[in-house]
Amino acid sequence: MSMSHGRRKIRNRRWTLLVLPAGAAGLAALAACSSSGTSASTSGGSTPSASVSAAAAASGLKTAKVGGVRVLTNAKGFTLYSFAPDTSTKSACNGACATSWPPVQAPATASAVKAPFATIKRSSGSTQLTFRGHPLYTFVGDKSAGQANGNGVNAFGGVWHEAPASGGAAPAGSSSSGGGYGY
Repeated sequence: MSMSHGRRKIRNRRWTLLVLPAGAAGLAALAACSSSGTSASTSGGSTPSASVSAAAAASGLKTAKVGGVRVLTNAKGFTLYSFAPDTSTKSACNGACATSWPPVQAPATASAVKAPFATIKRSSGSTQLTFRGHPLYTFVGDKSAGQANGNGVNAFGGVWHEAPASGGAAPAGSSSSGGGYGY
């Protein structure tokens, strides 16, 4: 009986991942378009973390500790993610995937993008921000700043990871608030 209940919970969570994005996509797009804050958290000095934070601020992003891991966030504090199947020059997340995982749009001026950030051209023609070769996304399942509900989720043909400020991909479940379907 508990196995049946467990399967039902997984099915309901998958259904939520498919239905939830439709309504939340508009809100995510609105939040991404209306954010103008560029403050960044820094640890002081000229450490790599401080230079990443400064570059993040130039791109309209911040860094924050989420579940004990310093990650990249958008200006509103929402965790940013990378998608394992992506390459440094191409996003593998389009259509329904991009509805659930909205791509982080690049700043309007290329001069605002500083290394280790860069941009790629998406199949839709829009420009997406990358960090150390990883295209960046938000997740509609994160309802407030400081959540990482998308970390470790296997959806749309690959695994999603929070984007640690150190670069690379975080191991799935490294954030205490992540681990998949934490609604």
